[in-house]
Amino acid sequence: MHRVYCVLENIFEDRIIINDKKQIHHMRDVLWIKPKDEVAVFDEKGNSYITEFQGVNEGSIILLIKEKKAASLFKKTRFTVACAIPKKSRFDEIVDKLTQLGVDRIIPLKTERVIVKLDREKETLRLERWRNVALAASCQSQRNILPDIEPVKALREVLDGSGGYDLKLIPTLLGERKLLIEIPSLSQYKNIIILIGPEGDFSDEEIEMAMHSGFIPVTLGDTVLRVDTAAIAVVSMLKFMFN
Repeated sequence: MHRVYCVLENIFEDRIIINDKKQIHHMRDVLWIKPKDEVAVFDEKGNSYITEFQGVNEGSIILLIKEKKAASLFKKTRFTVACAIPKKSRFDEIVDKLTQLGVDRIIPLKTERVIVKLDREKETLRLERWRNVALAASCQSQRNILPDIEPVKALREVLDGSGGYDLKLIPTLLGERKLLIEIPSLSQYKNIIILIGPEGDFSDEEIEMAMHSGFIPVTLGDTVLRVDTAAIAVVSMLKFMFN
């Protein structure tokens, strides 16, 4: 069954209206959805719906709601990843994979050694693209709640806003570090943030600033991982340990 996303304002008691041109094109011309086909829909609150495709009316797709399932109220551990922006389009892959892994919040990070330099206009365009990547990955992975993809932030800004997390981790190649399994009572934490550095790692000063803000330096193993690999690896390790 095909899955699509719809904002709450277009969801009514008995029907859902899709009026985004890109979505209409994708559903009609790519997925080839036909009248009477069932379509799964999810909204920004995590509610899900089983619907029946009714057709196109005045440029909008009409879906008849057959079944609604409210979002789960189960409180799971929340993961935030603030990741340095790597070269080329590899951050697209990072967003895609972290979305599939269930990360709740992704922050594109500017650090001292980040090579990619984006002006305000490019940051806005990249943010829109990353949010579209997260939407596609959520549909593919049958995830009902979209991750929050934040605007590009400097490391200092992320550190200043990290007070609400009960576990803060910074994988690094420098200094004294813990293994993830050495962190006591790991499963008790409910709101975790992980900092992922750029090619060349964080600078000594950045690591010192992070530690001053309560971040614990950790190691991900004996090999040096690329930015995208490190982001995926640390979340996968933590998910395995929590589950």
